[in-house]
Amino acid sequence: MLRRHMEFRKQQDLDNIVTWQPPEVIQLYDSGGLCGYDYEGCPVYFNIIGSLDPKGLLLSASKQDMIRKRIKVCELLLHECELQTQKLGRKIEMALMVFDMEGLSLKHLWKPAVEVYQQFFSILEANYPETLKNLIVIRAPKLFPVAFNLVKSFMSEETRRKIVILGDNWKQELTKFISPDQLPVEFGGTMTDPDGNPKCLTKINYGGEVPKSYYLCEQVRLQYEHTRSVGRGSSLQVENEILFPGCVLRWQFASDGGDIGFGVFLKTKMGEQQSAREMTEVLPSQRYNAHMVPEDGSLTCLQAGVYVRGLCSLITSPSLQMSCASTTPTAGCMPRSSATLWRCCFPTRPLRRRCRVSRR
Repeated sequence: MLRRHMEFRKQQDLDNIVTWQPPEVIQLYDSGGLCGYDYEGCPVYFNIIGSLDPKGLLLSASKQDMIRKRIKVCELLLHECELQTQKLGRKIEMALMVFDMEGLSLKHLWKPAVEVYQQFFSILEANYPETLKNLIVIRAPKLFPVAFNLVKSFMSEETRRKIVILGDNWKQELTKFISPDQLPVEFGGTMTDPDGNPKCLTKINYGGEVPKSYYLCEQVRLQYEHTRSVGRGSSLQVENEILFPGCVLRWQFASDGGDIGFGVFLKTKMGEQQSAREMTEVLPSQRYNAHMVPEDGSLTCLQAGVYVRGLCSLITSPSLQMSCASTTPTAGCMPRSSATLWRCCFPTRPLRRRCRVSRR
């Protein structure tokens, strides 16, 4: 588990994620915030679900940016635990999360939005298993059991035992976990903003409807170096030979009219065609809504070898548009710090490239 977590930290560049800034639309309209501490000094993070506009966010930013923002929250909570440890003189290692479910509706059960939380809880279990002290649910409507059933399979039994669902007297019950002076008036405490706002807007973002001016699908599409038609059940593989550890692979892709599955693999046999199951999985295959928002990402290669970026059509027969890049100088590969100096996009000349479309 430790080795996988170290690989995860390198792939996600977690040493620098605290200074990473998500797209403006996520900063303005993705709800939640760190506010106060519980009786033992553990930080408290509020997730405001009802006022969240999941469709608007996912039409304006990539799913990976949404997930990365949540990973950043986990790292910020760990950092806050360290600060509390220094301040209180005793070890603080866990955080408390409050999920305000008021306003939960069918729009929050939109499949791409549910996938964000499914993947987030998977990451939480794999990389932050002992960070969560309690997950407290308040103002849960009748639809809540349906929503919970969609994500509970991504939680361990230990995490499920930490979930506390408060009833109608949730304000009184919440003060059993958090002191009133550390709890906003909105949630039954006495804390306010300096201007007296009971919602503590300087600490908690309550989201809201995303203006359509942020929608990427309303904007001009980018021009891509390659366009491929990938039939239903077919796949496309793009190979890059990496000579040295520390090289960075980058990609961006979009599709017309269908979801795309994407993953990165490392070949185990040179000079031979291999299927995904025969290669070492480096970046797990996931579903991307690339017909709504172009997907882009990068991966720091931890070892030399031939890396294969695999894409497959999941539903329809979309036209796939793709831009790929490898961070490579004229002889080998440069580290991330020199990436912008040496970026070369297809079809200029990566070290090795082979594209093929194959039928599953």
